[in-house]
Amino acid sequence: MIYQTVADLNFRLSELPSLPYPLRVLMASPEHFDVTYVINAHMKGNIGEVNTDRTKKDWHAIQIAYRQCGIIVDEIPGIAGLPDMVFCANQTLPFLSADGTQKGVILSKMFAPQRADEVHYFRQHFEKRGYAIISDLAAGDLEFEGMGDALWHSGKRLLWGGYGFRTDKSVYDLISEKLDVPVILLDLEDPEFYHLDTCMCILDDDTVLIYPDAFTDEGQKLIRHFFPVVIEAPEIEARTLFACNAHCPDRKHVLIQRGCTQTNTLLRQHGFEVIELFTDEFLKSGGSVFCMKLMSW
Repeated sequence: MIYQTVADLNFRLSELPSLPYPLRVLMASPEHFDVTYVINAHMKGNIGEVNTDRTKKDWHAIQIAYRQCGIIVDEIPGIAGLPDMVFCANQTLPFLSADGTQKGVILSKMFAPQRADEVHYFRQHFEKRGYAIISDLAAGDLEFEGMGDALWHSGKRLLWGGYGFRTDKSVYDLISEKLDVPVILLDLEDPEFYHLDTCMCILDDDTVLIYPDAFTDEGQKLIRHFFPVVIEAPEIEARTLFACNAHCPDRKHVLIQRGCTQTNTLLRQHGFEVIELFTDEFLKSGGSVFCMKLMSW
C-alpha cells in the first residue's frame, strides 16, 4: 500500500474507491499570529515584522472567498503563545471512513517544539463534533504534520505523502494501515519547500499545480503518472509568492496569493477561475492560503 516509484504501482486510479469532496474548511483566528522564532527558511529576518492589523483584514478576506465558493467555514480561536496556530493545515489529517459513516482525524506530532501544543486544541475541536480521533502518532516518536504533508487525491481514496523535512517517511505505513488507503510517497529535497503543500496543489481529478524542482525525478514521474495535466509554476512565484500553496476547493476556483502572474495565466488557460488574495504577512512565516485552512467532511 506504500508506493515510491512508478515501477511499484500495481493499481489503476480508476480502480480505487471514490472519496466525496470535502465541503468544509476550518480556519484558526489570527489575533495571535506573529513571527517570534525561526523554524523554516522563510521566517529568517521577519521576527517582529508582522503587521497585525493587516493579518486580520486579509484573513477575513480569505474566509469571504471560501464562502463565495459555497464552502462552509468553521473557526477555531487562536491561542496566545501559539503564533503559528493560524496555519491549521498542519495539526491533523481529516479522513472519512470507507463506508462514509464516520468522520475522523489523525492527530499530528509537530516537528518543532514551538508548535507542539497546538494539536491539543484541534483535538478538542474535533472531539466536540463527534469525530473519531486517532492519536497513536501524536503519542509516539514519529513526526507528522497533517495536511501540510498528506494530501488526498481529488475524489479518490488515495493519499499523497510528502516527507523529508517535517514528516517521517515511516509514518505513512501506519496511516495506510489505519485508513486502509494506498499512499504515494514524495521525497522533498528543497528546504524552502518543507511541506508538500508548498510545492503541490491538487486542483481537480486530472490537474495538479507543482513546482517540479522541489521533487526528485521519481517523484515527478509519479505525479505525471496520475495527473494527465501538470501545471508548472515558475520558480520565482513558487519561492517568493508560494504559488503552489494555493487551494482549489471546488475544482473551479483557485484561491492564490496576489501577484502570481505567470501561474495565474496558466491556470486560466486550463479553465480555472483565479481569486487573488493578500497573504503577504503570513508569507513571512512560510505559509499562504492552503496552510491557513483545513479541509474536512
